[in-house]
Amino acid sequence: MASRPFVQVDVFADRPGAGNPLAVLPDATGLDEAAMQAIARWTRLPETTFVFPPTRPGASYAIRMFSPKQEVPFAGHPSVGTAHVVLEAGLAEARDGLLLQEGIAGVLPLRVDADDGVRRIAIRTPRARLLETADARGARMAEALDWLPTGELPPALMDGGRRWWVAEARDEASLRNARPDWEAIAGLARATATMGVLAFARCDGSDYQVAARAFVGGPAVFEDAASGAANATLAAWLSLRDALPGHDGRYRVSQGREVGYDARLDMHVDAEGEVWSGGQVVSVVRGTIDWR
Repeated sequence: MASRPFVQVDVFADRPGAGNPLAVLPDATGLDEAAMQAIARWTRLPETTFVFPPTRPGASYAIRMFSPKQEVPFAGHPSVGTAHVVLEAGLAEARDGLLLQEGIAGVLPLRVDADDGVRRIAIRTPRARLLETADARGARMAEALDWLPTGELPPALMDGGRRWWVAEARDEASLRNARPDWEAIAGLARATATMGVLAFARCDGSDYQVAARAFVGGPAVFEDAASGAANATLAAWLSLRDALPGHDGRYRVSQGREVGYDARLDMHVDAEGEVWSGGQVVSVVRGTIDWR
């Protein structure tokens, strides 16, 4: 098969251009790993996903996800965006409000909700664990975070499939005006085998309770427009510290303004301590891709 369906979506967005872009091939049957990596490199998007028939009992579909550099075991925005495309294409139906996604991280549920015709999708992320807390004024973190006026909670290293440092900023203005030291972030990421730093601030008087900025330290160095997985590690950290904002374990995150986007992520820590990361998705491009 040379010609295949191709969809590009914006994830965690209510309109085109606001969220994190994602390319999806809803039928990747017959593509090998080299071809998938080549397509992901060609799209130049943060991730490209490939959908296959499921192989595990109960799974709705199988997924593989690639950045332009490598295959990714799990990420939030590709999971949520792919579920939207699968539903839109009629490749699977939610049962009891759930889809089951098969991937490297296992079979993970996605909750599908609709309110006044608006569909929201959230994935239950791999359970994150705390690896380390650090002194923001200690030698290592002071050097890595000298560009960020820090808040009350100490920086923490969390592992939720991908490892992130989460660091609280003093306030929203300090976060949004921060100019990251990319060399320091990349050095911290290399030294601790992490993605980089998710900086966050608590917010009042907005349609969101947390503002976040995700600074990726490698292999490419960039600021992520909206990261479901990184925000899931933050939610787990806030839950551990009994510091969740919002109500009933639910809160909303604003991310991406500093790089030209305006995403909203809906976070939920349920009664069992599981973290759900989701939001709206909009389809922007529908067509075909010819790849021989």
